[in-house]
This record gives sequence, structure tokens and C-alpha cells, in this order.
Amino acid sequence: MSLVPQEYLSISIVQQDIVWQNSFENLKKLEPLMASISSTDIIVLPEMFNVGFTMNAQQAVENATTVVAWMQQHATQKKCAIVGSIPVKENNTYYNRLFWVEPNGNTQHYDKRHLFRMANEHEHYSNGKEKLIINYKGWNICPLVCYDLRFPVWSRNVFKNKQYSYDVLIYVANWPEVRRQPWTTLLQARAIENLCYCVGVNRVGEDGNQITYSGDSAVYDFKGDILSTLEPYKEAVETIQLSRKLLEQFREKFPAGLDGDSFQLDPL
Repeated sequence: MSLVPQEYLSISIVQQDIVWQNSFENLKKLEPLMASISSTDIIVLPEMFNVGFTMNAQQAVENATTVVAWMQQHATQKKCAIVGSIPVKENNTYYNRLFWVEPNGNTQHYDKRHLFRMANEHEHYSNGKEKLIINYKGWNICPLVCYDLRFPVWSRNVFKNKQYSYDVLIYVANWPEVRRQPWTTLLQARAIENLCYCVGVNRVGEDGNQITYSGDSAVYDFKGDILSTLEPYKEAVETIQLSRKLLEQFREKFPAGLDGDSFQLDPL
């Protein structure tokens, strides 16, 4: 049963410089960034925040249990949800798995559906089959991963029975600097077309393949206006408040969901 939505939802975005394939060092580096967040509802970390965007799946999954336990510990301490993706192994299959962890320790997960073939991700990990929509503090939230951003049909905010399927769309990413224009453009587009808040959290720094990341982490509102002020290329944290009242007022004034096209997705 859905909760009555709280009026404001606070989201903290963590723009992190990730140490290549070193889970211990990344959790250690994250401590001061996490400590800088005094009060929030949700903390969003980048894609593969514990190792970077590595195709060395066998090595990358070694500390997955420890990383999830770390997320649970911080979620409990800070009384907030934490979301980010890490590589995992399940039934002899590897996944780029996004974990949603709540203060009570409960977890849900989403396996990245669209694997980035230009880096051969599809040769090392298996894609997910189902989308995840979470009700948290009365807000419906859809978390996705990086390359999913390029596929608007998968992220489509379905309007049914006078309701949208979600209110907040979250993308965690390792999105290279060379394609920063598509990153910012598509985040804004997803917010506008889905009449929702859209959150994109990307890493900074350089990975083990000498790929540079500019960050450009951002939060957009339902009109495509940017709400965040994080600078590119810098490791930083910012907390943004989302207004339920403003979202509902705009949806009522501009009910584009009533004119959406019906469709059915074919399985991959």
C-alpha cells in the first residue's frame, strides 16, 4: 500500500572519483563524502562505484557482499535510502546490479538492461529483464543505469488509472567526458517527456583505461529546468529538495500523459 507522499523529498548526489578496481579504497574514499551529508532521504552513488566500469567481472565481484553490507550500514546510520550499482555474480552469471538499500536494511535490485556493447559489456555481463519501481516515503522512484538513458521506451512513464508509474527517474552512470553533451541533453529530455524529476549521477576522474569522466551530475525538474549546481570534474556532494506540490500542479496543468501512446515491450 502506498504511503501518503511527503511534501519534500531530499536527494543527495555524490559525484565521486573512483579508484580503479579497488573496492576497499573506494569505500574508504567515500567515507568523508558520506559524512558531509547531514540529513537526506536518498543518497545516489555512481555506477560501479566500488570498482569503476570494469570488464574484469570475475575480480570485480569479489567484495560484493561487503559493499552491500556497507550500504546497509550507512543507510541505517543516516536513516535514508542509498542507491548505486556494483558488479555481482549470481548462479554463475555476472550482472551490473543496482542496489536500492533502505534504513531498515531491506534491499531491492535492478539489473542493467542495456549493456554498453561499445565497451563489450554484453560479453562480460548479462542484461536484466525487469524494470524496478520503488515506493519510498510516498514517492514512486525508477532507478536505471547509464546506457539505459539512451532508450526512452524502457524508461517510459506510463500514465494509467489517472496516475504516472513514477515521480523520480534516477540514472547512475560512468559516462565518459567525450559524450557529455548527450548525457546532459538526454537527462533533460527524460525529465520533460516523462513529466518527472530526473536525477543523473556520474563519476569524475580517469579510469584504468585512461577514459576521462567530467561528472556533470545533475537534477532536472519536470519542465527540464536544472535544480543542481555541482561543478564538472570535481568530486563533490549536493543535496536537492524535490517538491511534490510543484510536480502535481504541473502535471494537472499540463496533462500530456492523457495523450500517450500504448505499446508493449518485446523481451530481449
